[in-house]
Amino acid sequence: MKFFRLHSYLIVLCSIIGGNLLAQVNENSKLLVQLSGVVVDEGDASQIPFTTVYDRNKKHGVVSDYYGYFSLVVSPGDTLIFSSFTFQTNAYIVPDTLSGNRYTILHIMQKDTVELPEVVVYPWPSREDFARAFVEMEPYDDALRRAQRELSGESLAFVAARLDNDASLAFGALANQRYTKLYSLNQLPANNLLNPAAWSKLIQDWKAGKLSKQ
Repeated sequence: MKFFRLHSYLIVLCSIIGGNLLAQVNENSKLLVQLSGVVVDEGDASQIPFTTVYDRNKKHGVVSDYYGYFSLVVSPGDTLIFSSFTFQTNAYIVPDTLSGNRYTILHIMQKDTVELPEVVVYPWPSREDFARAFVEMEPYDDALRRAQRELSGESLAFVAARLDNDASLAFGALANQRYTKLYSLNQLPANNLLNPAAWSKLIQDWKAGKLSKQ
C-alpha cells in the first residue's frame, strides 16, 4: 500500500515537472527575437563578409553583407550554424533566458588552414611526349642564345620585310617625297654622280674598309 502511494506521488511529481518544462519550451518557441550581429575574424577582428548563418531549428538562414553584418528572426534555444570559406564552421545557441525581442552578438570565427598535396604541372601531356621532347631538345639553346638569334640583323630584316607599312611610315615617306620635290622645284633633280662631296665620302669609306664589311 505504501509502495503504491509512493509510486503515485512520483507520477504526479513527474507530470508537474514535465508540464512546467513543456510550458516553458512552448513559451520560448512562441517568443521571437530579432537577432543581429557582426561576424569577425579571431586573428585581427576584421569583418568576415558573406558568411552563411543558418537556423537549424527553423530551417532558414541569411548571408551577412560585405561588412559581416547579419540579422534574422530566431527563438530562444535555437542553434545557429556559421559557415564561411577559409573559416571553421561553428555553432551558436541562442540563450533561452531572453525576455526581450531584440538581441545583438559579436560572433568570432577561426581560420581553417587546409594543406593540399603538392601538384607539379608539366608542359607535356604524357610520358611519351616528354621522352620525345627530351630526346629532341637542344641543351645549349638557352634563353640568351635564342634572344641573340631573334635579335640578329637577318631575323629583324626578315620580320620587317613581312610587315606592312603603318600610318606613320607611310606619312614619313610621302613627306620625304614632297620635300625632295620642293628642294628641286623648277630645276633639274640632284645627281650624286656629279657631286664631289659624295665621291669624296665614297673614297674615304673605301679606304677605311667600310665597303668590304657591308
